[in-house]
Amino acid sequence: MIEIIQQIINGLAIGGVYVLIALGLTMVFGILGIAHFAHGSVSMFGGYLTFFLSSSLGLPLALAILIALIVGIVLGIAIELLAYRPVRNANHINAFIVALGLTMMVEGINLQFFGADQVIIQTNFDRVFEIGGVTVPELRLYVILAAIALIGAMTVFVEKTKTGQAIRAVAQNRDAAILMGINVNTIPLIVFAISTMLGVCAGVMVGSLFAIAPGVGEGLVIKGFAVLILGGLGSIPGAVVGGLVLGVTEALAAGFISSAYKDVIAFAVMIIVLLVRPQGLLGKA
Repeated sequence: MIEIIQQIINGLAIGGVYVLIALGLTMVFGILGIAHFAHGSVSMFGGYLTFFLSSSLGLPLALAILIALIVGIVLGIAIELLAYRPVRNANHINAFIVALGLTMMVEGINLQFFGADQVIIQTNFDRVFEIGGVTVPELRLYVILAAIALIGAMTVFVEKTKTGQAIRAVAQNRDAAILMGINVNTIPLIVFAISTMLGVCAGVMVGSLFAIAPGVGEGLVIKGFAVLILGGLGSIPGAVVGGLVLGVTEALAAGFISSAYKDVIAFAVMIIVLLVRPQGLLGKA
């Protein structure tokens, strides 16, 4: 039982990362219907930038993260304005091609500016807590708490603020939102800013927990879309549940079977869920 709890805690940490990635993808897909494949690479850009600012320039980690968030928000707005907006009313295949091109471009930027070496974001959170025989590294605990705080803030923002209500209105019915006076050109900018901010946070978590290296972003965005499908397309609660399910499943598979099969088992669970419930766990029929 202790080992099961241990693996669940490990799964909650990586599940929190998946949730943040999936929330960003969910917002973009729900508003624009775009599969933003570059989201993983953008997240890794945020992680690389945080590492560069904290390790190479010697800035405090909190300040490095803050700067990375600001740069990420600007990058997200630029992506919407320069890449996706020109093809907004075109055939869906155009946005699909743009998304793939953006992925390669951002990956190229990461390689050009930060190199091909694997990097780890150093933190001072090196204590280990032991509760009832279960060991909880301080860093994993803070990652879980940070993910919870971000998910809570996102929920309050979307549900309680006027901007959040406008985002939901555009997602549900764009034409009706226009008639109600909502600026549908501003909403996508806000969505990409929030999406990129969440992605940067996920990139920092990955860089702190594991490592950042070329190709990690692509794997991360695949997991993000898996969570998106598992939880239900366009469902924010579904993204939260799906991310946690995928993370815990991976951790249990790695702990009790083999880390070599954790991805296979995680995606097998996703396939089984979709066979039983095609719209996802919390998606609409």
